[in-house]
Amino acid sequence: MINQVQFTGSIRAWMDVFMHRSMRGWWRFAKSTGLSMPQFSMMMQMYHRGACGMSEVSERFEITPAGASQLVDKLVHSELIQREEDPHDRRAKLLNLTNKGRELIQRGIEERYRWVDELAGKLTVEERVQISEALDIMTRAAQELEAEPGQYPAKNL
Repeated sequence: MINQVQFTGSIRAWMDVFMHRSMRGWWRFAKSTGLSMPQFSMMMQMYHRGACGMSEVSERFEITPAGASQLVDKLVHSELIQREEDPHDRRAKLLNLTNKGRELIQRGIEERYRWVDELAGKLTVEERVQISEALDIMTRAAQELEAEPGQYPAKNL
C-alpha cells in the first residue's frame, strides 16, 4: 500500500518530467517560427478560448496597452491573427486567429505531443493499460476539483 507522501512524490516527479518536456517542446517550436513566447502564448489562448480584445491581452500578459499593441502588430503583419469588428461595440476590435495562425498552433500541438508517442513505445501493453486507467482516474478527479467553487479562477482571454 502506498501512503500519501509516496503518491504525491510520484505525481510530482511525473509532473516535473512532463512539464520540462512539454515546455521545451513549446519553446523549440515557437523559436522555430520566429515568434516570441508571449506571441505564441497569445495565439494559444485564442486557439483555446476564441477571440479577445486588446484590453484582455494587456491584462492577461500584464503589459501596457502599447506593449499589447506591439505584441499583436507582428502577428497581424504575419497574417497569423486578424483584427475584426466587435459585434457588441463597433468602436472596439477583436483579435482572432486566421486559418494560417490556427494551422501553426495545430502543428505546435502535434509537435508538443510527439514525445508521448515515443514514450508509449517504451512501455509494454500492460503498462500502457495501467497508466491509461490511472490517468483517466486522475483526469476525472482533477476536473472535479477544477469545478469546485473557489478553485483557481480562470482569467478570460
